[in-house]
Amino acid sequence: MFRVLSFLFCCWAAVGCSSQAAHHAVRRAELERDLHSLVDSVRASVGVAVVLAEGDTLTVNDRPGYPMASVFKFHQALALLDSLDRARLTPDFLLPVRAADLLPDTWSPLRDAQPGGGYSLPIAELLHYSVALSDNNVCDLFFRFLGGPAAVERYVRRLGLRNTAIAADEAAMHDNPATQYDNTSSPLDAVRLLERFRRGELLRPSSGDLLMRTMVSTATGPDKLKGLLPPGTAVAHKTGSGFRNEQGIVAADNDIGIVFLPDGRSYSVAVFIADSREDDATDAAVIARISRRIYDFFVSR
Repeated sequence: MFRVLSFLFCCWAAVGCSSQAAHHAVRRAELERDLHSLVDSVRASVGVAVVLAEGDTLTVNDRPGYPMASVFKFHQALALLDSLDRARLTPDFLLPVRAADLLPDTWSPLRDAQPGGGYSLPIAELLHYSVALSDNNVCDLFFRFLGGPAAVERYVRRLGLRNTAIAADEAAMHDNPATQYDNTSSPLDAVRLLERFRRGELLRPSSGDLLMRTMVSTATGPDKLKGLLPPGTAVAHKTGSGFRNEQGIVAADNDIGIVFLPDGRSYSVAVFIADSREDDATDAAVIARISRRIYDFFVSR
């Protein structure tokens, strides 16, 4: 009798697992269909990547070459904190800020708050300006500290990201907007990097916690990944917005991040929009709709 019951239980478990797998496959196919519909709804190239589970990554229009705009400040922040970790320095390490570092005619909350230069600030505070507030002058200050964009590209290459390129700093992109196409990524590369960061594989715990808190406090792009999520949803993200040319085409409108669910789970997602003929509000809206559709997939599991 015991053998019969054991056999029946194994059969029931196998049927249950098979049924769950089939249900997941159907829901995954529905999600992919909806994402395709959303990316096709705008006059732009839109790429999406999301990690649904360990070993299960869904992508739409994944390819190399999406301009990152300020998204690369996340890559830079990882390289910066990794360099501090290796040197056994802490984010309290002071960097001098000179008047020459605070260029005019570029987005720089630090310059607006503390003009003139001639002071030093801890890297942790400067990181908030660069990542959470997307300060261009602080970004280039970090590049000079690290050894230029090439140093950050070498860092991501060591991590195995083959479809990520970082070649221009903010000053170069403002001098020649065409160079914004020199800093690129595929959506899949972006979520792979986010996942390794989310799992705590890249930095010491204290450095990783600092960057995660900084990204959760991001003030830019509240209408992008966070735009349609339930109020209070924590999202550790980095946005990026490119320049518009004379034809009104914007090179990039992006958001990548880690979304924290009410039950304690989290997931990594990247949405890149390239060469968009839409206005900023329309681009942000499609990122928000993609984000909400993915969020609904997770919470209804």
